[in-house]
Amino acid sequence: MYDRNWAKTDAEKLPVIKTELPGPNSIEIHSRASKNMKGYSSQVKLFPVAFESGNGCTLTDVDGNVFIDFSSGIYVTGLGHCHPKISEEIAKYARQLMNCHDFNTETKMKLLEKLASITMGDLNGIQLYDSGTTAVEAGLRCARAATGKFEFVSFWRDFHGKTMGAASCAIVNQSQGMRAPGFFLAPRPNCYRCPFKMKHPECNCYCADFLEQVIINETSGQLAAVVLEPIQGWGGSIIPPDDFMPRLKNLCDKYNMLLFTDEVLTCMGRTGKMFCMEHWDITPDITTLGKGFGNGFPVTAMCVSDKYKESVENISASSSYGGNPMACAAALASIEVIEEENLCEKSAHLGDVFIERMNKMKEEHAIIGDVRGKGCLLAMELVKDRNTKEPFEEAGKLVYQKAFSKGLTWVPAGHILRISPPIIMEDDMALKGLDIIEEAVSEVEKELGYAL
Repeated sequence: MYDRNWAKTDAEKLPVIKTELPGPNSIEIHSRASKNMKGYSSQVKLFPVAFESGNGCTLTDVDGNVFIDFSSGIYVTGLGHCHPKISEEIAKYARQLMNCHDFNTETKMKLLEKLASITMGDLNGIQLYDSGTTAVEAGLRCARAATGKFEFVSFWRDFHGKTMGAASCAIVNQSQGMRAPGFFLAPRPNCYRCPFKMKHPECNCYCADFLEQVIINETSGQLAAVVLEPIQGWGGSIIPPDDFMPRLKNLCDKYNMLLFTDEVLTCMGRTGKMFCMEHWDITPDITTLGKGFGNGFPVTAMCVSDKYKESVENISASSSYGGNPMACAAALASIEVIEEENLCEKSAHLGDVFIERMNKMKEEHAIIGDVRGKGCLLAMELVKDRNTKEPFEEAGKLVYQKAFSKGLTWVPAGHILRISPPIIMEDDMALKGLDIIEEAVSEVEKELGYAL
C-alpha cells in the first residue's frame, strides 16, 4: 500500500526559483532540440522551459526551479506526477511484458471488467488505443457501422484530434484545412459569448433549435451521430447550460442519431465526476476516454453501448499499441486510485475553492471578463472591455508568461487562460497558485493601462 501523503508539500515554500526563467540549461536544451523539433504548442513557444522531474503537483526544471503545476501535462496527470501506485504498476510490466498486440493478459482483463463496472449505463463494448485521436476515429467508424449512415454533426471550437475524421469534427482554425465530406458544424452554447447574441435563460437554449435546423437544412438525413465534448476544453472550458444536454439527447432520439461524447479531456474525475456526462445523468451511445485515463501513460478507450457493441467487430478495431500490458496497468491503477482516495469528491471541492477565489479576482480586475469551471477544469477569460467583451489577446500572452516566470505552469489559449491542476492538489497550494496569477494580472493591467 502506498503512502497517501506521498505528494504533500508545504505550499508556503513554493515555488522555488533559483535562476531567471527560463534558466540557462532550459535555454540550451530548447535551442538544440528546436533545430530538429518543429510544431511546438503555444505553451512551449511562449515559455520554452525544459523539465527534468515531477512530483505530485510540482514540476522541476533542468535548472532546479520548482513550479506549481496548474496544467497537469495539459489535463493528463490528474493524479499527480509519478503517483507511486501507477508508476510501480507500469514498471512491473516494463520488466515483465511490454506488448503482445491485442492478445489478452490478466491486467487487460481486469481493466476491461473495472471499466465496464464504472461506465455510465451499458457502455460495455470497449476497445483500447494509445491516443485520443485514434479512439475518436474508431468511434466515428463504429457509429457508421452501427447505423449504416455516414454523416456527422459537431460543434464550433470543440476539439477531437488531428487526423482527418477527428479534425473534420473539430475545425478550429483555417490552418487545419478543409473538412471531409459528410461533416457539419453547428454553433455551440457559450452563454458568455452567445453566438446568437442572446441571454440565457431568455434564449430558451436557442442553440438546440438551431442545431435542428442544421440537421434539416444542411445534411442529407444520413446522420450517424452527433459528436461533442461535454465541456469544451481547447475552446476555453466552455460549460453548456444545463438544459442543453437533455434537448440534445431528445434531438438524437427524434432523428435516430447516436450520441457520441468525447470525454478524452473530461473523464477520470477532472470535472468532479468520473465521467462528465454524469452531471446531466445522460448516457451516450459512444464515448471516448483518454488523458487522465492513464495519468500520463498513453492509453485511451472507446466505449460503446451494448446495443451497438457488435459493430466494433466490423471496423478493424485493433491497434499496435492499444491495450498493451503497461497501458492497461496504468489505467487500472488510475481508476483504483480515484476510487481509493475519493478523488471525484476532492476535485469537486477543489473546483469550489478555485471558483470562489477567481470570482473575487474578477471583481477586482478590469481585464477579467469571465471565470468558469467544473471541478478542476477551469478558465479565466481576459477582455479589453467588459461591455464589449473584446478579447484581450496581448494580455493573455503576458499574464501567461509573467505567471510562468513566477513559478506557475499552466495552459494558454489566446485571451483565455486555462487552469487544470492535478485533482489531488491541496487547497493551500491552489490558493498560492492563484496568488501568482493575480500578481501577474495586476502587473499586466498596470503595464497596459487597464488597472481599476
